[in-house]
Amino acid sequence: MSPARGGTPEEEEGGADVEKAAAETGGRGTWRHAAFHVATTIATPAAYAPLPFALASLGWPLGVCSLVTGTLVTWCSSLVVASLWQWNGDKHTSYKLLAKSIFGPWGYWYVSFFQQVASIGNNIAIQIAAGSSLKAVYKHYHTTDDGAMTLQQFIILFGAFELLLSQLPDIHSLRWVNAACTASTIGFAGTAIGVTIYDGHRIDRKEVDYSLQGSAASKIFRAFNALGTIAFSFGDAMLPEIQSSVREPVRMNMYKGVSTAYSIIVMSYWTLAFSGYWAFGSGVQPYILSSLTFPRWTIVMANLFAVIQITGCFQIYCRPTFAQFEQRIQAKDAGYRARMWRLVYTSAYMVVITLISAAMPFFGDFVSVCGAVGFTPLDFVLPALAFLKAGKLPENPGLRHAVKVITSAVAVLFSIVGALACIGAVRAIALDVKTYKFFHDM
Repeated sequence: MSPARGGTPEEEEGGADVEKAAAETGGRGTWRHAAFHVATTIATPAAYAPLPFALASLGWPLGVCSLVTGTLVTWCSSLVVASLWQWNGDKHTSYKLLAKSIFGPWGYWYVSFFQQVASIGNNIAIQIAAGSSLKAVYKHYHTTDDGAMTLQQFIILFGAFELLLSQLPDIHSLRWVNAACTASTIGFAGTAIGVTIYDGHRIDRKEVDYSLQGSAASKIFRAFNALGTIAFSFGDAMLPEIQSSVREPVRMNMYKGVSTAYSIIVMSYWTLAFSGYWAFGSGVQPYILSSLTFPRWTIVMANLFAVIQITGCFQIYCRPTFAQFEQRIQAKDAGYRARMWRLVYTSAYMVVITLISAAMPFFGDFVSVCGAVGFTPLDFVLPALAFLKAGKLPENPGLRHAVKVITSAVAVLFSIVGALACIGAVRAIALDVKTYKFFHDM
């Protein structure tokens, strides 16, 4: 089933042939590969490093409730999307095609828009995080200000490396990269949690304040911003694309992969969020590594783990944008010319992402915007609507009605959460733009 898009009839027919061939070829990945991809996509340090700050903006009761709810809802949503991958007999190789099959043309354009927002916003945020981690490692060994490299230079270096990896053809070709990234996720979480608890015990506990800071208006907007951060931390707008790389039995392998990935996510997210807020209270920084002080070698190690993990996450989120070009190019060109075209559009993409990241290195703000505008519609709202329309509801009338009410409530609640989080994030960016100049060395 070809997506509704612009272009000549010949281009659309060629793009449809490419998608059909991809679906018929089938995936080669195991459930372990699926777990690597899902964990790399969701559990990036850029996603869970801001969680202690989000809890500090909400307070213990609301913060814990929001984190647990986000975990359970997105885990269930991921299983729903996995179950619908071939719901009408056709294999859907992308989230856009799955949405079109269930909802029609509006579903295709809905996902197309929000997936691009999520992908581009995510890559801006994590490129800032990667640059920050590289600079932190550099500062550990280069202690003088004389001739010191800036954050922008590290962002450019990271962008150049990602351009090389962008020449890999598909998600399956990233499986060993993402295996290393999953190991780095565990390494980052273990190191960051250990250092956080160590630093927490070194601090005079009587000086740690857990009260919400600022005026009433400031508290409200910070809480909105925190909801966007939590939504970002569970963002995975790429499940059908990942599932298309998995071998038969596809659904069972994907269920196992998703559940394995969420086991890693729960252990890392919850532990780091709770220990970070406990250790530093309201004074915790938006990026938890910025709050850590000793021992310094472990902080360097945590930053290196963060960079390695972000490398694979960035690549997965490039793919929806690259696919827009590939469907047209593969229909017309092959071999050398196709590779040259790939170098052109991947280079253009990296230049744009790197320029924005270097000009506006406001990590926490981009995290919230991306979570609110990109991931909330795709990971919280659309799966609930898709389940109501295409999922298998219970036959028992009472249970069927209860499932409909709960699922509808999830869609409505998280639509409101997304709108509020967007308001808080836009306000934060407006304040930062007033405070800092463009290309500020954070």
